This record gives sequence, C-alpha cells and structure tokens, in this order.
Amino acid sequence: FKMCPGRVISKLLCSGEKEVDLAVQSAKAAFKIWSQMSGMERNRVLLEAARIIREQREEIATLETINNGKSIFEARVDIDISWQCLEYYAGLAGSLAGEHIQLPGGSFGYTRREPLGVCVGIGAWNYPFQTACWKAGPALACGNAMVFKPSPFTPLSVVRLAEIFTEAGVPKGLFNVVQGGAATGQFLCHHPDVAKISFTGSVPTGIKIMEMASKGIKPVTLELGGKSPLIIFSDCDFENAVKGALMANFLTQGEVCCNGTRVFVERKILDAFTKEVVKRTQKIKIGDPLLEDTRMGALINRPHLDRVQGFIKQAKEQGAKVLCGGDLYVPDDPKLKNGYYMQPCVLGNCTDDMTCVKEEIFGPVMSILPFDTEEEVVERANNTKFGLAGGVFTRDIQKAHRVVAALKAGMCFINNYNASPVELPFGGYKASGFGRENGRAAIECYSQLKTVCVEMGDVESVF
Repeated sequence: FKMCPGRVISKLLCSGEKEVDLAVQSAKAAFKIWSQMSGMERNRVLLEAARIIREQREEIATLETINNGKSIFEARVDIDISWQCLEYYAGLAGSLAGEHIQLPGGSFGYTRREPLGVCVGIGAWNYPFQTACWKAGPALACGNAMVFKPSPFTPLSVVRLAEIFTEAGVPKGLFNVVQGGAATGQFLCHHPDVAKISFTGSVPTGIKIMEMASKGIKPVTLELGGKSPLIIFSDCDFENAVKGALMANFLTQGEVCCNGTRVFVERKILDAFTKEVVKRTQKIKIGDPLLEDTRMGALINRPHLDRVQGFIKQAKEQGAKVLCGGDLYVPDDPKLKNGYYMQPCVLGNCTDDMTCVKEEIFGPVMSILPFDTEEEVVERANNTKFGLAGGVFTRDIQKAHRVVAALKAGMCFINNYNASPVELPFGGYKASGFGRENGRAAIECYSQLKTVCVEMGDVESVF
C-alpha cells in the first residue's frame, strides 16, 4: 500500500433496491439458522472472528488508514478495540437468559430474551471498521442477522469484516454489506423485513432515519453529533489536563463525534494552560498516515476540509483569535501534495454565542473559553442542543463526581478523555441520540423480551 491522497483507489457500485432486497433476504435466511444456535455456539464463532482480526491487525489497520486517512498509530488502536468488542460479546452470548418468576399456587412465569431478526447498521466514515464491530458484536451475539451500509467515503474495510465473519463460520449471508449513499439507506430503512436500524452519523440524517423507521414502527439506535464540554479546573493535574485537551480535540483529525471541543478553563490557569496547549499543538506531526511517527493524517475529503476552513474563517469574523494552526498544510513529500491536510487549530477569545462554539465542526479545531465558578461552568456546559459527552479535570474527586452528575451528557470522563472501553455503554442525551453502543446496554437494543405465564391449576374465570 502507498498513500496517494486525492487519487481514486477503487470504484464500487451503489446497491439499488434490488441489491438491498437480495441482501435482506440473504440475511433473513441466515437468521433462521443463527437464531436457533445456542449462545455457546455463537460464542465460538465470534471468538474465532476476534482471533482472525487480532492476527491480521497490521493488514486491517493499513487498509483502514488508506480507507479513512487517520494515522496508522490510531488505526491499530481501532482494530484492537474491534476484536475486543467481538470477544466481549462472545462472552455475553452464552450467558443471555431470561428470568423465572414464582406465582401463587405453584404457577409460574418466565421471560425469554429473543433476537429481533434482520438488523440494519449504517456506519460513519470516521471509524469505519470499529463502528461496524460495535454494531455487529451485540447484534450477532443476540442471534440477529445484519445488513451493514458503510459510508460511501469509506467503503473498503467493512467488506473485509464480512469476509472475516464468513471465515469464522457464520451462516452464509448473516452479515451482508451493501454500498451506497442516501438512496441505499432509504431502501434499507423502508424494507419491510428489516426489524431494527442502528445509525451513527449526523443529526440531520438521524432525524430522517427516525422518520423513516417510524413508518414501520422499527426500533432505532441513534449515535449522532456532539459539541461536548471539557472542563479544566485550576486544581487539576496540569500536565494531564493538557494531554487530555489534545486527546479530546485532535484524534482522527478532530473527526470524532464525542470530542470535547468546548474547552472551559478556570481563569486562574487560563494563560498558562492556553500557552502550553498551543505549544503542544504546534508540535503535532502531520503527514503520511502510514509513517510510524505521524500523529495527524488527512481529513476525509475536499468538501469537508473546505467546511472546516469555513468555520475558522467565520470564527475570526466573529472575534475569535487563531492562536495557532488553521491553515492548509502541504507536506514536503510530493506524492502528498494533493492531500486534504490542515494544521490543527486552537481558537482563543471565544464566547458562548459564537458559531464555532455552538456548532459541531468535526475537524481539528479547539475553542478555549474562560470560566470563574463551578456553578457557572456547569450551566454553560449544558447550554447546548447536544449531549453526547463531557469531561472534567480536577484533583477534587468530590467535585469531579458532582460536576459529571450535573452534566447532561451520556458519556462522561474524569481526568481522561476519549477512552473507549467496550465494557461501558456509549451514547448520548438530547439531540445526540438515544440507545447505546457497547456494554450490556447494547444487548437491550438488539433483543426483545417475551413473557410466558404458566397456570398450574384451573383457570379462574369470571364467566
């Protein structure tokens, strides 16, 4: 593999209504086999898929870097999280069970946790392989089949995941991949044999998917955008907080939905903190994402790069100050000259009413805002339509728990940021969506409960 940004590396045909129907019918047939297997049988297949991913880590990470543009360093982490996800749900597959409830007179009831059927996964372009595993892991563990549509900007690595599932021993057609954009997604959402839809992406698209799903009364999981607050108190571990701010803003070129892009800094340490963050940001190595020392690769495409640049231009017009970065970056390597690179940007002199502070930029742009009191910063942090994540850096553990309890966000971090342990549920409040990826909570999203009531005596009749 060689990185040649701006060059077409493959062409794929979009799946039309006919192809979508074939994929759904294939998944429906495989579901009949898979759903009747025991949890332990599904466990062994998922463990084998995890083993293959772990064994082929380098190859898949390289494919993901070319697929998305993120650094190989980060792509390896994504692949590790992916196989860990499948291992985790393999472990849960054999333990899925209902309850037995004793009733009067020797009668009893019980519940069965049953799969939904054919589930649709629609992925985002920032974590293509990992997002597919986050959706497929719990779906398959519960006994479902899945039809997955990756973003048209990152179509490649999910095809490899489908091949891996086949190699691991899933029934033919259990995990299908269809390619395409909005039209393909609409065919999936409207298909009468689809039981559930899980979507990761933007708020506007999430609204459309929810509307389409409502026509068939299909359950949905929506993992949407964010404009998350990162609160830095003056009693923090300074070095750790600086690293946390960088992790909260510049992973995957800033193209992360839960990034803490509103960095609230207690005024006592504002100048020192800002100075250090700017110094570290200017040292971030940009360039060929396949090189080991690269820490920031290329943005996903030219229109998105232009959009991010537009946010920075507007921020300056509204009074924000560019403390570093924000310009296009042209690497020395001539083969990278057409790449969609930019210098990571830190904005100072920001206020809560600026567009750069209110709207999701989805690029490497950090906005720093001063605050004076805990009560004030919590109110400002919550003054957003989003509610995906939030973070707090402080040595006062009581204050840390008090603040995260007050934050209206689904995923909160204390003295860290952007950790992704598969054991913990991930998802948002408010416009950031509902339902959860990961943890035991995802099992609830991919299964349904059946209640059975057994009478051991005569029916008590009112007739």
